[in-house]
Amino acid sequence: MERLQKVLAQAGVASRRKCEEYISAGRVQVNDETVTTLGVKVDPAVDSIKVDGRLINKQRNQYILFNKPKGVITSTTDPEGRSVVNDYLKDIKERIYPVGRLDYDSEGLLLLTNDGELANLLTHPRHHVPKTYHATVEGVPHGDLLDKLRAGVKLEDGMTAPAELEYLDIDPEKNETIISITIHEGRNRQVRRMFEAIKYPVIRLKRVQFGSLLLAGLQRGKHRKLTAQEVEELRQSAVQSHNVQKTSE
Repeated sequence: MERLQKVLAQAGVASRRKCEEYISAGRVQVNDETVTTLGVKVDPAVDSIKVDGRLINKQRNQYILFNKPKGVITSTTDPEGRSVVNDYLKDIKERIYPVGRLDYDSEGLLLLTNDGELANLLTHPRHHVPKTYHATVEGVPHGDLLDKLRAGVKLEDGMTAPAELEYLDIDPEKNETIISITIHEGRNRQVRRMFEAIKYPVIRLKRVQFGSLLLAGLQRGKHRKLTAQEVEELRQSAVQSHNVQKTSE
């Protein structure tokens, strides 16, 4: 027997907290009876569980690491008919969803899962899960400018948290620089906007690490399943990031 909200979250309905809200709002039925009390335990192998009248089944959680190519939408569908991540995941039978986003012009590591609880843990602003990118920028920004990004830079939606940066390569002929940048937030197009703030626009952007997950070894457009150890390490990285943030406050 498991708590109803946990079963719903494991089925990919939503995060556990959101599932609790569904229960309290009377949107969940167990064996055709509406349940509004939190903590009710059910047997997902036996009990009929519905959300808004739709039957849900406890499904196997899937955790997929995908190397997203540039020009692919981080979504399951697109009304304009553009390529989406699900086009590359035809062999995955379960419905899975991207954890966070990579914009259309960016590439690299993207996690997809039907584990709503883990997805919420990784994307919640309080947890500050680190994400590392390799940004190719026009020109060669001086170290003083990178120090501004390390300290936090003002964007239209507020100051950014401190970032970690280092030079990876400088190409004098192309007048380009590759810089590794690690951020702990998830704002829209944040890395691009940070470099725009110091007048060095991003030409190419690739995410190479998300929490404890590394992209290394996975070809562009390919995907693989995470191991049980990787899932646990990812979960722990979110918890540790949250604890570090609480300590620093």
